[in-house]
Amino acid sequence: MDIAVIGAGYVGLVTGVCLSDLGNQVTCIDINEEKVAMLKRGESPIYEEGLTELLQKNIQRGNLDFTTQYREGLANKRVIYIAVDTPQLEDGSANLTYINKATASIAEHLDHDAIIVTKSTVPMGTNEYIKERMESLLTHDITIKIASNPEFLRQGSAVYDTFNGDRIVIGSDDEEAMRVLTEINEGFNLPIVQTDLRSAEMIKYASNAFLATKISFINEIANLSEKTGANIQHVAKGMGMDKRIGSAFLNAGIGYGGSCFPKDTNALLSIGEQVNYSMPILKNTVYTNERQKGIIVDKMLERFDSLEGKKIAILGVAFKPNTDDMREAPSILITKRLLEEGANLRAYDPVATVNAKTILSEEIEFTTSVDEAVKGADVAVILTEWEDIKHYPLEKYKQHLSHPILFDGRNCFTVDEVKGQGVEYHSIGRPTIQA
Repeated sequence: MDIAVIGAGYVGLVTGVCLSDLGNQVTCIDINEEKVAMLKRGESPIYEEGLTELLQKNIQRGNLDFTTQYREGLANKRVIYIAVDTPQLEDGSANLTYINKATASIAEHLDHDAIIVTKSTVPMGTNEYIKERMESLLTHDITIKIASNPEFLRQGSAVYDTFNGDRIVIGSDDEEAMRVLTEINEGFNLPIVQTDLRSAEMIKYASNAFLATKISFINEIANLSEKTGANIQHVAKGMGMDKRIGSAFLNAGIGYGGSCFPKDTNALLSIGEQVNYSMPILKNTVYTNERQKGIIVDKMLERFDSLEGKKIAILGVAFKPNTDDMREAPSILITKRLLEEGANLRAYDPVATVNAKTILSEEIEFTTSVDEAVKGADVAVILTEWEDIKHYPLEKYKQHLSHPILFDGRNCFTVDEVKGQGVEYHSIGRPTIQA
C-alpha cells in the first residue's frame, strides 16, 4: 500500500517506520528541514528502543522516505495518516492548530481520491470536522474518505507496542475506508476493534484517563498505607492478583507525566465541560497526581527541616525510563521546589540530559554517571527508574554519599533489600528504613 504520514514526531515516525516494515511504501512528511535531513541519513531525532534499526533497515529496502514537500509526499498515496501534535491549551482543551494546518496542506496538494486517517489524539467529532473542512478546501474534484486509528503506544516501548499491542482500533463510517484500514493493520496480527468515528476517538481518551486514574488511586492508597503502617508493595500485590483489577499500573511513586496522560485527562475534562457534564473522579485524578509529584520534597523537608545548602543528587529526570521525553516530568516540579528551598542539585540521566537542559534550571549540574552524581552529596533522590539506577548497588550509596540517605520516588528497592545495608531509606507507601 502507498501511504503518507503527516508529521515525523513521536507518533508519526513510529507509525511510518512500522508500516514500512510491513512492506508498505511510506513517505513521512514534516516541515522541519533539519529533522527530515537527519531521518534521510537514518538518524532518529527521538530516543526510542529499536526505532533507529528499523528506520535504517527500511530506508535501505526502499520502503521508507522523508520529505518536506507535500506535493512530493502525497503523490500516488492512497492512504494519508495525520499524526501531528495536539498540545494542551490553557483551558485544558486540545489545540487543533497543527491539525488545521495539515488538513489545509493536504487539501491544497492532493489531486486524487484518498483515505485520510487521523492518528493524532483528537476530541470527539474532530474527524468529521476534518472531512468537512478538507472538502471545503480541496482544489481538485476528488473524493476523500475519513477514518480514525488512535495510537496506544507507551513511550520507550512504542516499537514493541506497535507489533505486540493489545488491540488496534479503527473507526469509520465508510465501508471502503474500514476495509482498507483493516487490510493494512492485519499485518500486525493483533485484535482489531471496528467502530464508528466518535467511539474510536473516545476509546483513546477513556483508556488513558482510566490508566491515569489507576495510578492516582494506588498513590493515594500508598500515602494512606504509609500513615497507617501498611506496605504498599504488599497491598498492590494482593490487589493485582484479583483478575478484575489486574497488576498493571499499580506501582506507587511520584505520579505520572509525559505527553499523553496529563494532556488527555485535561482534554477529557474540557470535553465534559463543553457539553455541561462534570467529571469529579477525573478532576481528583489530576489533583492527586499534581500533589503526588511534590510528595518526595515534603518527605525531605520533614526529615531535614531545611534543605538550605544541601547537596542533592537527582537520579533520573525523564518522566519514565527508556525515553528522553521531559514533557510533564515530575522532575520539573521537584527540582524547582528543591532549588527554591536552597538546595544544590547535581543530576544524572542516561538519555534525557540534552532535553532536560532546555527545560530544567541552569543551576543544575549534570553528570555522566550515577557515581559522579552521588559522590559527596548529602542525599540521593531517585526520580526515574532507569536500569542502571535501579541496579546501582546500595553499598555504593553508603560509600559515596556524605550521609547515606536515599529517597526513592519509584520504589526501586524492596524494604528487605535495604535492611542491614547501612542506608537510611525513604520510599513511597512503605516504612522508612534507618541506617
